[in-house]
Amino acid sequence: MKLFFSVTLFLALGIMCCSSYAQGNSSPASFVGKHLFIDVHHLAPGKITYEDVAGAHAKDLAVEGKYGVQFIKYWVDTARGAVYCLSSASDSGSIIKTHAEAHGLLPDQVYPVTAGTEAAINGGKNLFLDVHELGAGNVTASAVAGAHQKDLATQKKYGVNFINYWVNEKDGVVMCLSEAPDSSAIIKTHQEAHGLIPKYVLEVKQGQ
Repeated sequence: MKLFFSVTLFLALGIMCCSSYAQGNSSPASFVGKHLFIDVHHLAPGKITYEDVAGAHAKDLAVEGKYGVQFIKYWVDTARGAVYCLSSASDSGSIIKTHAEAHGLLPDQVYPVTAGTEAAINGGKNLFLDVHELGAGNVTASAVAGAHQKDLATQKKYGVNFINYWVNEKDGVVMCLSEAPDSSAIIKTHQEAHGLIPKYVLEVKQGQ
């Protein structure tokens, strides 16, 4: 009887855990020992297509479990040949190993990041990723959270919808994802909200 009870309890706990995992944790980085990363690939401008990147991403997904990585989303600017990948992993080396085995396209940078709170994509407008390079030690996640709130208070004036942002404190890099009629609307929103102008703005297509 004790053995039967123990086995039953074990199976029940296993089912509960699997159910929780299947439903999806709202933040993959909350898994024990995992952190969020954005890795950046600078490829040849105009030489890649979204379909090329989607194919490479499918190869990443086939390999990621071997290295404990979970690729979440990616963004592609085909005109500039830029690819940004968001993932959850224990360290940056695991991401590099996954890319290396999957397709051999190694990232130029891998940033450990802190994410904001994600808003919904409304659709109907272009998607942009704007990048701020503020310098090592010149930014904190709390300061960016405050600036983001100012963006949210201003965005409607310029028809922008800020979806999320990611901060790398060590290198002073901030990346913001938004919907907007054009890149100038994003720059105007940042300028009026807090004066921090991005170094560049990429028009991107999102995949996951």
